[in-house]
Amino acid sequence: MYPKLSAGPVGHQINNIYRDRLGMFNGGGQYEAQNLRGKMYEGRASGGDSVKLSVYSPPDLSRPTFKEAVKNEFKPTKVGESFGPGWATHWFRIQIKVPEDLLKKEHLEFHWNAYNEGLVWTEDGEPLQGLTGGGDREEWILPKAFLDCKEHTFYIEMACNGMFGNPTGGDTIQPPDPNIYFQLQTADIVAVNLEARALYVDFWIIGDAAREFPRDSWESHEAQQICNAIMDAFIAGDGSQESIVKGRKIAQKYIGTKVDSHEVYESGETPIVYGIGHCHIDTCWLWPWAETKRKVARSWANQCDLMDRYPEHRFTCSQAQQYQWLEQNYPTLYDRVKAYVKNGRFQPIGGSWVEHDTNMPSGESLVRQFLYGQRFFESHFGERCQTFWLPDTFGYSSQLPQLCRLAGMSRFFTQKLSWNNINKFPHTTFNWVALDGSQVLCHMCPSETYTADAHFGDVRRSVTQHKSMDQDKTSLLVFGKGDGGGGPTFQMLDKLRRCRGISDNVGLLPRVQMGNSVDDFFASLEKKAEKGTKFVTWYGELYFELHRGTYTTQANNKLNNRKTEIMMHDVEYLATLATINDVSYKYPKKEIDMMWESILLCQFHDCLPGSSIEMCYDDSDELYAEVFKTGKKVIHDAMTVMGYGKHDSGKGHSIALNTLPWHREEIIQVPGESNYAIARGNQGAAAVEVLSKSPKSSASVKEVNAGVFVLSSESYDVHVEDGTIISLFDKKAKREVVPKGEKANQLVIFDDKPLYWQAWDVEVYHLDSRKVLSSGKTRIAENGPHRVSVVTETKISEESWVKTTISLSATIEGQPSYVEMESEVEWRETMKFLKVEFPVNVYNTEASYETQYGIIRRPTHYNTSWDMAKFEVCCHKWADLSENGYGVSILNDSKYGFATCGNLMRLSLLRAPKAPDAHADMGRHHIRYAFLPHEGALDSRTIRTAYNFNHPMSLFTAGSGNDSSSLLNAISLHGSPALILDCIKRGEDDEDVSRGELPKRKGRSIILRIYDSLGGTSRGNIKVNKMVHVKRVWKTNALEDDEIELTIKHGEVHIELRPFEVATYRLQL
Repeated sequence: MYPKLSAGPVGHQINNIYRDRLGMFNGGGQYEAQNLRGKMYEGRASGGDSVKLSVYSPPDLSRPTFKEAVKNEFKPTKVGESFGPGWATHWFRIQIKVPEDLLKKEHLEFHWNAYNEGLVWTEDGEPLQGLTGGGDREEWILPKAFLDCKEHTFYIEMACNGMFGNPTGGDTIQPPDPNIYFQLQTADIVAVNLEARALYVDFWIIGDAAREFPRDSWESHEAQQICNAIMDAFIAGDGSQESIVKGRKIAQKYIGTKVDSHEVYESGETPIVYGIGHCHIDTCWLWPWAETKRKVARSWANQCDLMDRYPEHRFTCSQAQQYQWLEQNYPTLYDRVKAYVKNGRFQPIGGSWVEHDTNMPSGESLVRQFLYGQRFFESHFGERCQTFWLPDTFGYSSQLPQLCRLAGMSRFFTQKLSWNNINKFPHTTFNWVALDGSQVLCHMCPSETYTADAHFGDVRRSVTQHKSMDQDKTSLLVFGKGDGGGGPTFQMLDKLRRCRGISDNVGLLPRVQMGNSVDDFFASLEKKAEKGTKFVTWYGELYFELHRGTYTTQANNKLNNRKTEIMMHDVEYLATLATINDVSYKYPKKEIDMMWESILLCQFHDCLPGSSIEMCYDDSDELYAEVFKTGKKVIHDAMTVMGYGKHDSGKGHSIALNTLPWHREEIIQVPGESNYAIARGNQGAAAVEVLSKSPKSSASVKEVNAGVFVLSSESYDVHVEDGTIISLFDKKAKREVVPKGEKANQLVIFDDKPLYWQAWDVEVYHLDSRKVLSSGKTRIAENGPHRVSVVTETKISEESWVKTTISLSATIEGQPSYVEMESEVEWRETMKFLKVEFPVNVYNTEASYETQYGIIRRPTHYNTSWDMAKFEVCCHKWADLSENGYGVSILNDSKYGFATCGNLMRLSLLRAPKAPDAHADMGRHHIRYAFLPHEGALDSRTIRTAYNFNHPMSLFTAGSGNDSSSLLNAISLHGSPALILDCIKRGEDDEDVSRGELPKRKGRSIILRIYDSLGGTSRGNIKVNKMVHVKRVWKTNALEDDEIELTIKHGEVHIELRPFEVATYRLQL
């Protein structure tokens, strides 16, 4: 009954004070001993007979295996000792005996903290669980078998690096400190109060509800009252176990009664947020590949352990390379992972070899990422991936949707665009459309992270930051420690249970669901699309408005990437023809796989972009050297089988090997001689004709004024002064290419200090610091008649210089002519950016750039912030600015950064960041690029000339009686000049090629990859000569599955490709 008289005054709670009070209950600081934290542990034992420590410290930063390590002498050690230096390994033998006073406790753990990474091993060499230290994942649950008052032994492998390497001064991206040491701070047996630990999580999440729900909502006020009631009960009970149990009962009023079990997810209510555990491990970054192999073992062992304890836990992980490393180095752990894959809880995803950069790899490299990735997943786990998983890459190529579909994937997940620092990307779930019209369904988690901590706020932001609510309200929540590995923790899984409890009992918080897969989520979206949901579309590249410096940083690494990609084209082409010529020749599939897997590994999204520490590039240099060595041998062996040897002008007749699928005529210099020759011919063995001293077409150079030189051919008059081109007159077009008063081939340097990410970023304000480099005098280096050159030296600073040679070859009738620049650079700068500029008499609001299997057009103006954001963009072998009737292309042999502002074309050459590699790009560089004017629109002339520029013809000697010239041209492509035959190789599963990972296919076959390069419907014919006996022809997907059989008649197959289509054909022999 409502009382008649007041019992006394009752005040209104001062909301902010009672809210701020909450931190006193579960925080550190002065009240920790008196609050809930002080009740988390019921007992502790260390040292003495309880914990005995001994250590083996391998020499020379080596990383011995378990079997190797335990053979050595272990010396006594103790808590408080320091271990190092950085990147060293120390193996600890831990002998523990649980004291009697702890045996009665409910839950015992071993706690280890040295502020570095570690891996727990059983006494007989089974890897169990990773350790992180520093407050994260310090615990290992003691097995029940250890609770018998007897001594038990296990091992911990210590890696002297933190989760993010060993950065100097604590700033994550600074170069690693090689002299860092780690003090072992904790090695204890700990009795854990599970009720206190559970209340800690209860209070954490309910407190978040009080703080993060809208202040005017009853749900926020209710959460605050519940938390204060828990604190009051704890105080009233003097922190007793009974008060902790009572606090948990109070918490149940808000979170429900099922949060200690996976049954919390079985309420039957419809969720809209789908949680998936993840562990993004950078295959290299602030640590080398060797450490990544151990990170994989530590992280994935953790997830197997959590799956044993949390039935709802589902974990997804990409990168076939990492699975291969696990299989090679930790076979028993791999078997454990494989068992979880089989029951659907450990979920391989991504379909690629690594989480690769997509800006700079060639089209064929992107195909191989999928080919090698999907074949690995299928051969090891029985299924291909359906979702391309790439959360952390620095921009996404416009042809990825097409290549995904060709590789059997219709779904794409990423997140990185949320880092844009100029414009906010407008979609969460959308259709992403490639240049050819192919599409994938894309989702970017609205929590805007792929390493969520599974906080209350992460769940809430899954709705509040969702940008596609008009079409669909569901989203993924991808959680787990990442980048440096680790993955989800038990605290994360406990927090999500409580978030679900709040959703079901109180509401307002989006309902999260565990136990599903990423593919389940996308399948639901696809079903909605089938039923009429119209997801918005995004056409073309997903340009990342950050990390633009990665197109240029670590120039030598990018050069190796380009050169090995080109070499692999030739390796497979020649090895394929060799198998036709000689059935006893074994297609070198093992060697080809090794080379491709190495190249694909080096295309990881922190390796190829140049954003890793110096150790990573020492590793990649070694790997590339092995690829070059192996490729050179394979080419030599294949050419030998076909009757060609090393070039020797005194033996046999010379041929120039043209591995490109069109006729070429080029002036080449005979190796080791001063003679020039013209190489002329279709794909295969081009004829070589040594040129006379009095050719019909010639080039000349003369000094017309002091310091002004004119290089002339039938095509151009090129005026050079102080290393710059002050005039380029196109004789055939009768027009000046360089604007009056301007200078092309002008070297410029910029101050290059981004806001934070040194190796990654170049910011728009760097353009304001442009400084023209003044060159020294020019002199004649070569004086015709077949080629002329002038050379100029430019001083950059006291330690840096550029020596640039400008060359012009005699015009060959019917062939494009260009001005070639070759620069030798000694680069010793700090935070500077070197570029070369070409102002041109051409105007257009868009410039064209080569991308994988196509062309992308980008603005040359700054009309909007979206336009201005593209002040630095990625291109491949060429960039072009054309107007009606005329244009100019800039070609390069190893560069990827470019900009076109108005009529100024600018090729990026070198950067000098000092983090995370303090020596990035320091040293000697050789750079080739070219200035190619052309009449008419951008067309196949630029595309083919850029290919030619990157594929120089090599000279070989044909033995007497050699009749292999028709073999080298056994397969050819005719028809539209827009069609490019980009790859000739053997079938992966041919019975004489297969390495047995997947079922063999009877007979032999040849795979061709052809694409339309100009963006129009293209028709042509594949022709095979009498050297190749083709029985049937199929159009396949990128994984070489037969799809459509085509008709072959008289050795010809008609093909038709849609604009920018990439097509694969299998010729069954």
